[in-house]
Amino acid sequence: STASLRSVANVVNVEATSYDVLIDHTDVGAGWADETSATVESGTPSIDRITIPLHELSALPKASQRLLDDSAFDIEGWLAGRIADKFSRAEAAAFISGDGVDKPKGFLTHTAVDDASWTWSNLGYIATGVDGDFNGVTPADSIIDLVYALGAQYRAGATFVMNSKTAGAVRKMKDADGRFLWSDGLAAGEPARLMGYPVLIAEDMPDIGSGATAIAFGDFGAGYT
Repeated sequence: STASLRSVANVVNVEATSYDVLIDHTDVGAGWADETSATVESGTPSIDRITIPLHELSALPKASQRLLDDSAFDIEGWLAGRIADKFSRAEAAAFISGDGVDKPKGFLTHTAVDDASWTWSNLGYIATGVDGDFNGVTPADSIIDLVYALGAQYRAGATFVMNSKTAGAVRKMKDADGRFLWSDGLAAGEPARLMGYPVLIAEDMPDIGSGATAIAFGDFGAGYT
């Protein structure tokens, strides 16, 4: 099955053809003072407005009236289920790798830069140090580095996103004391966890390979609408 980023992203209901998001790049200034001191002007945050265009996902299948009238088979219900499944899969793929042309822009299509030189609006990455694979000696180090590259204010709501093939490789990783980084959900329906953070299995994520972004980690509720 294909999980959708919708389950961890910021979802809003709108009726217009676009949606505006305000982004502040800096904090509001603040300072301490006693009750007799004059309050001085503090810094004002730098704000950008991002306009997200909305796109329509549609389907127009055909069925004969004779087929629709066949009481032995609920063709309408079957078609509705197939369309819903197709919509879900198309949405899931677009949220990850969509090019933004008549469809959503996927988060992986943003410019990726080494985390050491990260700037706002880019996607920061942590290199494994081995072309197309994890470091064979200390593979878990890449996961640990990825977690702590994310700002502390975002880690509390963060989620890992990867496909099943990548999850199979990551699931075998252990820390320096021989403990697995991966743990299964404690109850039915709960996601597995990696270093304590939930894992979303999304089959549209790239496989592990040269230059591939096989694992994503972030607070998608704050970063993707």
